[in-house]
Amino acid sequence: MTIWLPHLADRPGPKYRAIADALAEDIRRGAMRPGTRLPTHRDLAWRLGLTVGTVTRAYAEAERRGLIAGEVGRGTYVRGAAPADVAISYSAADVATQPALIDLSLNFPVIPGHEADLAAALRHLAGRGDLAALLPYHPHAGRAADRAAGAAWIGRSGLPVRLEEVAVTAGGQHGIVACLAAVAASGDTVLVENLTYPGVKAAAALLGLKLVGVAIDEQGLVPDALAAALRATGAKAVYCMPTLHNPTAVVMPAARRQAVAEVAARHQVPIIEDDCYGFLVPDAPPAIAALGIAEGLFLTSLSKSIAAGQRIGYVTARPGRLERVTQAIRATSWMASPIAAAIATGWIGDGTAERMVRERRAEAAARQAMVEAALPGARAPGGAVSYHAWLRLPDGWRADEFVAEARRRGVAVTPPTAFAVSRQAAPDAVRICYGAAAGREELARGLEILDGLLAENPALADSVV
Repeated sequence: MTIWLPHLADRPGPKYRAIADALAEDIRRGAMRPGTRLPTHRDLAWRLGLTVGTVTRAYAEAERRGLIAGEVGRGTYVRGAAPADVAISYSAADVATQPALIDLSLNFPVIPGHEADLAAALRHLAGRGDLAALLPYHPHAGRAADRAAGAAWIGRSGLPVRLEEVAVTAGGQHGIVACLAAVAASGDTVLVENLTYPGVKAAAALLGLKLVGVAIDEQGLVPDALAAALRATGAKAVYCMPTLHNPTAVVMPAARRQAVAEVAARHQVPIIEDDCYGFLVPDAPPAIAALGIAEGLFLTSLSKSIAAGQRIGYVTARPGRLERVTQAIRATSWMASPIAAAIATGWIGDGTAERMVRERRAEAAARQAMVEAALPGARAPGGAVSYHAWLRLPDGWRADEFVAEARRRGVAVTPPTAFAVSRQAAPDAVRICYGAAAGREELARGLEILDGLLAENPALADSVV
């Protein structure tokens, strides 16, 4: 492990992005060689006088850019030289400052805006005459009305719950942190798909948890591999995304959900089930938690279905476990924003949220058709509507080279290392997202660039290695 200290003086913007920018610069000038091991999150945070969470976010940003790769139990390493324009933003505002870049790397809802709906909701709140009631501290799990709205939203997935069984979180990522904290302690192991949502990796690092990847196939988690991993690791829980898995877009069929639940029940471990994309597949099989076989913690949010800035999510679990989730909410945010929760509750109650879901799904289907027509290898498994596609690259293309060359030509896609739990799990594939493109015309231009790149001989492409 090298004693690397980034130079952050005079770097604008958030500290996490400044750290990632400094790392990119040091890689380009040769100060950080490929294979160099980076300091641990805690060590770098201590040396810089920052929080561990800031460094965790910085490493996640650097991994998203393809600069570094992490391997559970071994650390984080420099992957290779960075292209000169490698910075990838996490916000729509930042994307707008890079007009030459067509960003297909971020999983945004595919219809931006709904400003009129937000304006109407704010006017409604102002007109109720009880705005002051939203300003004090509220119960950690949320107000009764907001928990009831969460129960209704969760019920759309085929999982009927009562408001007493629901806690309101500050978005899906917050829900993941709260659920992980409710099932495991620092040093414990949690099993995940061997390609998993990067936010889970960041949350586990923050909580000091060890993630172990489990093999997946065209139907999701492989039950025999899950059983073997549980026997070998003594894991405290399993995290998975059965409906529209990120990044492969697989929808786990009912029989596989049953088999996974039976394995978890035999080993007496809970399943954390992330359903943030479930709204896109109204005919998906019932949630694993609805089977009543294994203990389940089910979480969802409005970030993908309504708006990323809404930052409202919902978690349901059995009473004792929900109490621990609520304790984690108290420790990390005290409560979700009552104002944001009130807007969400209003939209769920008056049908606005359902209308937004229909609009999101329709636009996602249209954009997905464009992707599948341009890139036949990026078809969603089973024909499900999704926000993203998982593209296996042709022979000869290495994922890191393809990502770098695509970016050099003006298109950002997500490398497999962002999702891989170990180096061995990172295939030569990339995730392509439809929503961050400003419109269908921009998406079409990006797809044309990617199609042209796929047709080239990698050895002849002017790649950044």
